[in-house]
Amino acid sequence: MTSTVDPTAATRAIVAPTARVRPRPARRAWVSVLKHAGLILLSLIMVYPLLWLVVSSFKPNERIFSDLGIFTTDLTLDNYVHGWTSQQLPFSVFLANSSILVIGAIIGNLVSCSLAAYAFARLKFWGRNLFFAIMLGTIMLPFHVVLVPQFIIFRELGWLETFLPLVVPKFLATDAFFIFLMVQFIRGLPKEIFEAARIDGAGQFRIYAQITLPLMVPALATTAIFTFIWTWGDFFGPLIYLRTRDNFPVSVALKGFIDAQSSSNYGAMFAMSVVSLIPLFLAFLIGQRYLIKGFATTGIK
Repeated sequence: MTSTVDPTAATRAIVAPTARVRPRPARRAWVSVLKHAGLILLSLIMVYPLLWLVVSSFKPNERIFSDLGIFTTDLTLDNYVHGWTSQQLPFSVFLANSSILVIGAIIGNLVSCSLAAYAFARLKFWGRNLFFAIMLGTIMLPFHVVLVPQFIIFRELGWLETFLPLVVPKFLATDAFFIFLMVQFIRGLPKEIFEAARIDGAGQFRIYAQITLPLMVPALATTAIFTFIWTWGDFFGPLIYLRTRDNFPVSVALKGFIDAQSSSNYGAMFAMSVVSLIPLFLAFLIGQRYLIKGFATTGIK
């Protein structure tokens, strides 16, 4: 007796792909809950020092280190009042000094780094690749290597006790990281735009000012935000070149609340630290979308 096999069924059995074993909905839900719980826990661990700083700025000075928790009812504004007026000068003077340094550094980096980046990205000149490699090599050069020669140069120029040593180098395209970031951005722009501008008779400076700059707003915003953060929090540079209290920025003025020979006012220092963090928080909050877009469009991971 001959058995017959349905060819259609055999073909379906061969051709049909093996079904994937999908996890159950309940299991997927538990995995998602565990992931979110872990992320929330890590976020709390990272944010805890900042929360402790804010809460400690409202505590009496004698209870800051005796009570390390963030939940307390003994709160006061005396630290803010004392911190604002305890250093012979109002703390607004130090905020103004930091603002001057930040504004000068931002303008210098935006102008000089964008010009250098446009030259490396769009102009053809002898030794361009060599100079670009040397420029990238300066990123790995520690600041302390050139500290002594720079100090001697600025001393001979009579720039000590002024903001010039901290601002003028920014106008000379000394921040190679920002040049590299802008070069990557400009190289990602369509070449047809620049070719059309040349056909219309536009010169290099007009192409840079009227075409390149408007298109590279994300890279410029990223440069401005990072320059703001790094300059506002810079401690070593102002400590080297500025010795007069009238010229101190916020980063150096905060050190005045700590005295190794007498009692230190940690409450006032924490209070003014919170005040000095507000501009950084606002700058990052306002420019966050430009910051993300700038890194996304330059290919920097």
